Amino acid sequence: MSVEFDIAETLDVKGESCPMPVVKTKSTIDGLSQGEVLEVLATDSGSMSDIDGWADGTDGVELIEQQEGDTVYKHYVRKTE
Repeated sequence: MSVEFDIAETLDVKGESCPMPVVKTKSTIDGLSQGEVLEVLATDSGSMSDIDGWADGTDGVELIEQQEGDTVYKHYVRKTE
């Protein structure tokens, strides 16, 4: 699968478990400009639902895509405002 958006920053939270991937994603996205995309790399399988739920309930962010790899879960979040 090809990623068809520019990634402004990559956040590596591999090896960290809930709630740190979401906490660090929020903190990092706050520093981005509108329209920029954050790539989050996680090893916690719970991050799939955690980041989805966080993005769903948070104004100003949009979860564009999630990819489930063998050991790494990739999340792409766009700052919308």
